[in-house]
Amino acid sequence: MRKKISEIRRRELAESAFLTLQEYGFKGTTIQRVSERAGMSHGLVHHYFKSKDDLLEAAVRLTNERITADVLRLLKLSRTPRERLTAVIEGNFAPSVFSREVAQGWAACCGEAAFDERFGRILRMIGRRLRTNLLFDLKKLLPASRAETVASGIAMMIDGAWLKCAFTQDTWDREAIMTPIFQWLTCELAMATPTSGETATDRLPDTAPPAMVSRL
Repeated sequence: MRKKISEIRRRELAESAFLTLQEYGFKGTTIQRVSERAGMSHGLVHHYFKSKDDLLEAAVRLTNERITADVLRLLKLSRTPRERLTAVIEGNFAPSVFSREVAQGWAACCGEAAFDERFGRILRMIGRRLRTNLLFDLKKLLPASRAETVASGIAMMIDGAWLKCAFTQDTWDREAIMTPIFQWLTCELAMATPTSGETATDRLPDTAPPAMVSRL
């Protein structure tokens, strides 16, 4: 089904807004700069988005949409709880999204969320979805109370990795970033009594898997 012109325009503007956000931050991202980047008139931007906050919200949701799409793609290739956990973690560092520039835009959103309930609500929604995805399979491998703790820990490590990427000048490799998360998860699973057909050594590799086909 063909997309409406309005949907295409809104998506193009959301993309331009997020690119502008990466470069100038929340305060420096203006309707004028977004319109210039998108090659559209100031008035046309206002036709699709009533305010700057509406536009920035669409930009944040667009990035999360891409992460979600990668998680779902990997989940479709998953067959076991271990593989699904790997899919969720890897999908949150999707190669198409994970970069210092995007991380800077994400960090700007986190900072704004402390003062703007609109962005706080979006981040809480994303956080709840991540924990839910992790808990679905962690509860098959760990006692419920421990699964809750591990899900929270993984979510914090993922958030921390994104923020670290935004502030550091070093080049970050996604495999290297995921390795500590997988290693910690492997230790947690190894200490637990198996509650499914999998054994502790079958659940997760010692480091982040190198290729998706066997990963998720």
